[in-house]
Order: sequence, then structure tokens, then C-alpha cells
Amino acid sequence: MKNMSAVVGQLKKEREHTQKQLQRIDQALAALGGSSSNGTSHTMSAAGRRRISLAQKARWAKHKAQGHAAKPKRTMSAAARKKIAAAQRARWAKVKRAA
Repeated sequence: MKNMSAVVGQLKKEREHTQKQLQRIDQALAALGGSSSNGTSHTMSAAGRRRISLAQKARWAKHKAQGHAAKPKRTMSAAARKKIAAAQRARWAKVKRAA
């Protein structure tokens, strides 16, 4: 039982130490003004969000009006694919020989 009471006493001391550390951290945060560095929150008004939204919609409308279609996918010829496959097989053969 003496051993158990010693462990409990040690845990209580550790808890007190941790509580003191938390108090110091809280004081430091309070001195810095909480979570934000300058104490102000950065929320945007509904009018500001609407203005940004309309500007972005205008940019997209201008972009689409210029006729920017999606680029077609590039295809590779069968000969090119065979050439690449042969080069890759050669690289793997070189790696296997080295091992």
C-alpha cells in the first residue's frame, strides 16, 4: 500500500505541475490577444462576397466568349508506343542485371 500511495502522490504533483503550465500558457495567449495576432476577426460582408462573385462570373463569361474550347486529347501512334515500351523494357533489364 505504501508503494501505491507514493504513486498517487507523484501523480498529484504532476497534475499540479501541468495545471501551472496551462495557466502560464493561458496567460501568454491572453497577452497576445487570443487566437488572432491583432485581435480582429476577418469576416467578409455579404456585399463584399457578392462583389467578388460578380467579378469572377464576369471573368468567366469573358473567357468563354473568347471561344476557349478544351484542348483535344493527344494520341500516340502505335509505333511510338512500341518504341517507348521497348525503351522501358531495356531500362528494367539494365536494373535487373545490376541487381
